[in-house]
Amino acid sequence: MTRISTLLVANRGEIACRVMRTAKAQGMRTVAVYSDADADAPHVKMADDAVRIGPAPVNESYLLVDTIIQAAKDTGADAVHPGYGFLSENATFSKACAEADIIFVGPPEKAIDVMGDKARSKRAMIAAGVPCVPGYQDDDQSDDRLISEAKKIGVPLMVKAAAGGGGRGMRLVHDLADVPNAIKLARSEAENAFGNGELILEKAIIKPRHVEIQVFADSHGNTIHLGERDCSVQRRHQKVIEEAPCPVMTPELREQMGAAAVEAAKAVDYVGAGTVEFLLDQSGAFYFLEMNTRLQVEHPVTEEVTGLDLVALQLKVASGDFLGLEQQDISLSGHAMEVRLYAEDPADDFLPSTGPVHLWKPSTVARVDSGIETGGEVSPFYDSMVAKIITHGATRDEARRRMIKALSKTALFGPSTNRDFLIDALDRPDFVDGKATTAFIAKNYGEDGVDLGTHDFTSYAIAAVLHHKLRQQAAHRLALNVNPEMLDWSNTGALETVVQYADGEDARTVHVHVDRPGHYRVSAGEELAEVILISMTGDEAKLRVDGRTVEAIYYDDHRTLHLALPSRSVTVTDLTGISAMEDAGGGGTVVAPMHGLLLEILVEEGARVAKGDKLAVLEAMKMQHEILAEIDGTVETIAASAGVQIAADDLILEIAADEESEEADG
Repeated sequence: MTRISTLLVANRGEIACRVMRTAKAQGMRTVAVYSDADADAPHVKMADDAVRIGPAPVNESYLLVDTIIQAAKDTGADAVHPGYGFLSENATFSKACAEADIIFVGPPEKAIDVMGDKARSKRAMIAAGVPCVPGYQDDDQSDDRLISEAKKIGVPLMVKAAAGGGGRGMRLVHDLADVPNAIKLARSEAENAFGNGELILEKAIIKPRHVEIQVFADSHGNTIHLGERDCSVQRRHQKVIEEAPCPVMTPELREQMGAAAVEAAKAVDYVGAGTVEFLLDQSGAFYFLEMNTRLQVEHPVTEEVTGLDLVALQLKVASGDFLGLEQQDISLSGHAMEVRLYAEDPADDFLPSTGPVHLWKPSTVARVDSGIETGGEVSPFYDSMVAKIITHGATRDEARRRMIKALSKTALFGPSTNRDFLIDALDRPDFVDGKATTAFIAKNYGEDGVDLGTHDFTSYAIAAVLHHKLRQQAAHRLALNVNPEMLDWSNTGALETVVQYADGEDARTVHVHVDRPGHYRVSAGEELAEVILISMTGDEAKLRVDGRTVEAIYYDDHRTLHLALPSRSVTVTDLTGISAMEDAGGGGTVVAPMHGLLLEILVEEGARVAKGDKLAVLEAMKMQHEILAEIDGTVETIAASAGVQIAADDLILEIAADEESEEADG
């Protein structure tokens, strides 16, 4: 057994902080690594020591094996924990650690090498007798061979990157005519994300559950499983809500799936924490999907139901110690849920969102694993997940209700987030009844994005009262010798504040009438609300609107007010005094939707395009996004070049609209 005294965490964000918490609790010295974009990040501040490893792009920082090994040597690290993503499933990195006499907190090189390649891992699982989805996973990677095999398998079909994971390099095909383009996009995305364009094909299992088994093994031949997690609620093949145990699990099925997962781990001489993922169909049949040779993002739900610290077990096993647990020692208590808080816009096909964090106020009624802070920034260079919220209850419904409460008391102002979508999803009948499959989002929200509706009058009324009070407080700070008790009082009659908010393409004028201090009548047209401001301290307010108590978290950005209400996030800008709202551009002006790498421009100047045609491909937050034409017309100007980084709202090209298109728009 080798004692670890200094641990370098080769990662960033919430997982770096999560690993450091356990390491520090065990008395270890911790070392962070950081890119220029993360110089002031929470994981850097949390560590005992920190080493700069390069510029913001991952291939110039977090993916540099030699640089991170040197950082470990320079800081005297005995061990390296890779977290998840980045180098966590990189056999070369594991080997480099071994050659430098540094403990790699993860499985041996062989296990990573086999299980990190979906084609090789599937062949190994077939040999080990683990149930697998029918498909193609051989060496011939020519387009002709892949297209030929796709025809044999039939549709629906999954085209998947053999390397990596996280939904990148993956395309679902419903029409064989779309296979060539799916191959092109999946291969390009895989090469950019993993440096490996090898693909596999699999028969798509429609509406399955995504159920995974947590396994643990030590170097002394002991391998066990810690039960399952259901990760069926996904967007773009990335998990959004996870829970343990699976709502439809039976003891018999758990035993079968657990045994298959243990066999999968033993087949590659596995050591450490690993997750064997399965697709579970409606008949109860299950099929091997892949094995993640690392700690999973969703490991906290297993910790909550087993009472185990999985990072502590990782460090114990990596030190050469016995696992100290047998299968009969594992029991599951209650139910746990985790949601991933992403910086993204669900209403715009979950497009990632970046920018400064004006306020981060995590819930205090749940476990929150995060790697952001107020005053920080959500970078375009990394994954859009900024936090995880975890709840536990005696029953599934108790855990679910606690999650909704925790989210209602969570606020992130700055980038858009999926907070409201999560609250809504947790309350959908399919989820409440435990019937969610991987088709949950498509079934409940359709293919056009998530539309949670426009702001209601109550939201505007609350915003208007808070705007009134904030203006009042600002004026009071500038005044001399004014008693705060005199605020909201006038000897010339009732005070009134008028604000004007954008409401879609229109403006909504809201009047705030002061009845007496703290008591307001708010009106907009024929709508009326009685509002009492009960308290307003720091960034929280409690109000009573028409007799109903509402708690709000807010951030005042001059004319713009950000609100997190119990089930809705609201951002409103007071247009009062603003002479005009300039149009940022029509459908003919094509700009970058976010900061990223412009991979391709698919049209030339003078080309005719129709609405919906593909114009360019942008890579941001590890995903590729196709930019489509919004109108029919002719490409007039191309202002950007492929292969360069561009910022959000940078001009890419301009389209001169057809006369018919302009008339239709008018």
